Amino acid sequence: MKDGSFHVLIYTAIFFILGMIKPKWPLFFLKQPSRFIIIAVSTVGFMVGATMYGEAMRQEKLAQKKVESTQITSPAAELPTVK
Repeated sequence: MKDGSFHVLIYTAIFFILGMIKPKWPLFFLKQPSRFIIIAVSTVGFMVGATMYGEAMRQEKLAQKKVESTQITSPAAELPTVK
């Protein structure tokens, strides 16, 4: 999921840069594209990418805590070793 958020952020950055240079390129389907539309779409794209990244990091931390808690309370960890 982190990879997807990076892709969204990269595509949004490319969209923003191209749109600021020539708004007609990314908004080819509009008759009169403006830089305001580029800024609005880019803002939403950055928010989506940042939210996806934050959620991926939260899920990763939860999974790490779950692994750590199962390692601590695992019955196999409490058994003595026989030599």
